[in-house]
Amino acid sequence: MKRRMLVGALGVVLVLAGPTGCGIPERSEVQTEHRGPAAEASWSLGRGSEPPTREASGSDAEAFVRNFLAAAAGEPDRAYERVKQFIAMPERGGLQVKQGSEVALSVVRLTDDPVIEPDVDSMKVTITVQQVGLLRANGMLVPPLATETTYEFRLINAGPAGQDDAGFYVSNPPNMLLLSDEALRLYYQAEAIYFWNSERTRLVPDQRYLSSAVPAERRVSEVVRWLTAGPSDWLRVGVSGLPDRTEMINNATGSDGRWEVNLDMPGADDVRLEQFATQLAWSLLELDGILEIKILNQSRKLVDLGEQRASNQLYLLDDSARRFCVYEGAIHALAVANEPIGRVPVAVEANHDVLSAGLRRAGNDVLAALVVADGGRQRLSVGRGRDVVEIFAAGPAHTTIGRPVWLRTDSDQPAGLVVADGELYRFDDRAAMRPVQLGLPGRVDAVAASLDGHRIALIVGGALHVAAISWEGGVPTIGPARRLATSLTRLTVVDWWAESRLLVAGSAGRPAIYDVSVDGALETRLRDDAGAEVTHLAAYPATPTSSLAATFMYEANGVTYRNNPFERIVREQVQDVTAPPTGVRPGNPTAPVFLY
Repeated sequence: MKRRMLVGALGVVLVLAGPTGCGIPERSEVQTEHRGPAAEASWSLGRGSEPPTREASGSDAEAFVRNFLAAAAGEPDRAYERVKQFIAMPERGGLQVKQGSEVALSVVRLTDDPVIEPDVDSMKVTITVQQVGLLRANGMLVPPLATETTYEFRLINAGPAGQDDAGFYVSNPPNMLLLSDEALRLYYQAEAIYFWNSERTRLVPDQRYLSSAVPAERRVSEVVRWLTAGPSDWLRVGVSGLPDRTEMINNATGSDGRWEVNLDMPGADDVRLEQFATQLAWSLLELDGILEIKILNQSRKLVDLGEQRASNQLYLLDDSARRFCVYEGAIHALAVANEPIGRVPVAVEANHDVLSAGLRRAGNDVLAALVVADGGRQRLSVGRGRDVVEIFAAGPAHTTIGRPVWLRTDSDQPAGLVVADGELYRFDDRAAMRPVQLGLPGRVDAVAASLDGHRIALIVGGALHVAAISWEGGVPTIGPARRLATSLTRLTVVDWWAESRLLVAGSAGRPAIYDVSVDGALETRLRDDAGAEVTHLAAYPATPTSSLAATFMYEANGVTYRNNPFERIVREQVQDVTAPPTGVRPGNPTAPVFLY
């Protein structure tokens, strides 16, 4: 088996080699200022990982509390049994046991260390939490149902008085199964499964969590069950599930490069089976070998998983990302380390009064959406061209316009999204702007689009959201948004830097940049102190098969920085500009952007 690369998911430092000729370094690292919890051995290595037992913490009360918040991790059918081992014997019956699909864990993020106060014959424990979500038995993390911000319970000694090493029991426990986000990171593997978009032209990822204790041989069965159960609720508007009443017959079987799946799939013609084979190949990214698909016990298709992925690529990126910035009102290429330098994709005649830009390759063409200053107002200027865009159409004037983003689509009609004066708009290649109704209270501050073109991230009312996109007649329609939990406050900008990972800038006491999973469950601090409020954020995202670490640039207080390593981008790296006269302070590169 090949272990899946999860960029940024574990908060560790990755050293990754990439092909030459790409617009990011040949060797780069995902760097974090604080190392997150290391991953334990996972199912993909064939070594299961169980949460700690009650006795593991000994006389360390805080370690016991953290272990108690990890006890529910693992196989769902044993969650209550594991948690009850931590609870005082007379009180175990008070925890109402649920079975099968009803088992759900309330994932919480500790916002402070547990407060443990000694009492006469026990210790009072108070934990302050942020509700993250509800982890269901099918590996799906859905929005939280609980609203509590604190939980209180007591610890009593497990042994006779004076015997300190016997550990503790929980008295007066919470009436639900709690799981800390730290335990989710340690004892589960974040996995992507894939559904076809509504037009069945492109795969869209959907995040799940698989317990590290699940044996490797059950992996195929779990993925098929996830696929037959359908996508996450927030994603349904943009994707297609398997045919109604599709069910797996018994468990998948096989090992050592040969697997067998038996299904009841109504309407399973050759086209449908080919599409299902592609879904399976990408949803089982760490597996190679042959997978046989049977329908009602009849062999219908043999799939070479590696070949299926090779012939059905997820993202047609050409490994030619280039860095640009705005300098003194014009777009310029940036020279960073040993990266190739890009050609400015905007004609000189139109390259002035620029405040920010959204750039995208569309086949052999370049799409450019510029925010330009116009007499104290701002306009969106949009164009398309071969290598260099020469002709632009101007949109209506606004007071402020955020960074525009292009949506990746198979349609011949380009479309993008932009925030103007606190409202979200969609635009086309003629700069026509039409408002998008989100149904959310508050001001819209930022929007970002994923590589697949069917998911967006938004900052609305100061909170982080994700939403799916459906394409009808080449026009994007935004579905209901899902709010994500994050410990950051005063959010300013967001971008995608991997399939299921977001870069988010906000405040953690100081301006900071975090890596946040698409469901809000996993956070990694990437930049603890960005120096000032981050106003621009641009990423070149990693893909499941990319050997390149995700790369980003950001602007804070009019100064642009990059990661890998974190350092300032200076005027000398801006191409095709002349040095200012002696005694005149040079300007700073701003509004960083990638073209890919």
